[in-house]
Amino acid sequence: MAEKTENRLIADNRKARHDYFVLEALEAGIELVGTEVKSIRQGSVNLKDSWVDIVHGELMVMGMHISPYEKGNIFNRDPLRPRRLLVHNREIAKWQKQLATQGLTLVPLKLYFKGSRVKMEVGLCRGKKLYDKRASAAERDAKREIDREMKAHVRQ
Repeated sequence: MAEKTENRLIADNRKARHDYFVLEALEAGIELVGTEVKSIRQGSVNLKDSWVDIVHGELMVMGMHISPYEKGNIFNRDPLRPRRLLVHNREIAKWQKQLATQGLTLVPLKLYFKGSRVKMEVGLCRGKKLYDKRASAAERDAKREIDREMKAHVRQ
C-alpha cells in the first residue's frame, strides 16, 4: 500500500519566477547535516540569491543561506557552504548538455519537506529581458482585473 506524503513548503524563490522563464523543473534531494535540518524546520533558510552549478558531474546548490541552529554549538556548519543535490546521472548529463548549447541556467525554485525528507525543486531557466518582465506584469494585472470584474458580476 502506498503511503500518502504531504509536501510542506519551507521556502519559495519568487524572485526566480520573476527573473527567469522556467522551461523544465526537477525534484532533487539535498545532502544536509543534522543541525541544518533542525534550522530548516524552524524556517530559517533563504533561497533568494542562490543558484545551482554542475561541479565534477554533481549538482551543487551555491549561495543558499541556512542560518546556524541556535543549540547546535560545535556541530553548526558554514551557512553559505555548497550543498550537494541528489539527482540521477542521466538527468545531470542531459542538463549539462542543454546548459552548454543553449545558454540556460539552473535555479532553485522551492525547498519543501516530502514526508520527513527535504527536497528542492530545481528549474532549468532562461533569463527574462526587461520587456518580458513588463509583459508578465501587464498580464498578471489584466488577469487580476478580469477576476475582480467576474467576482463583481457574480454578486449582482
